[in-house]
Amino acid sequence: MLGRKNKGTIDSLIGISTRIEGNVRFQGGLRIDGQVKGNVVAEGDEPCMLVISEHAKVEGEVRAAHLVVNGEIVGPVYSSELLELQPRARITGDVNYKALEMHGGALVAGKLTHDQVGEPVLKLALSNT
Repeated sequence: MLGRKNKGTIDSLIGISTRIEGNVRFQGGLRIDGQVKGNVVAEGDEPCMLVISEHAKVEGEVRAAHLVVNGEIVGPVYSSELLELQPRARITGDVNYKALEMHGGALVAGKLTHDQVGEPVLKLALSNT
């Protein structure tokens, strides 16, 4: 359907060989495989999704409703809906979230703060590896 964005779709990609110095603002879905030295912030009231792949590194503030991290973030993180920390996630900075899913192997060097609106949701995924 033209004009309609499905929740969870990726509209844009920052490729593995791409390095950006400066802030990135996006709507819809964004996947980062490369490096960003600057803030990565979702804009607008539409649902959005940001994926930081295992090869990616972001140095700056990260803000998105649904955030999936399997790479490295150096800076504060804000997730207004769901934060998924995959096994290779590395965050150095304070993390603010509404719902958290953290897999074994993910590391956070900072303070975890739950958004106090509604019931707290914390899900730990443990693997046998």
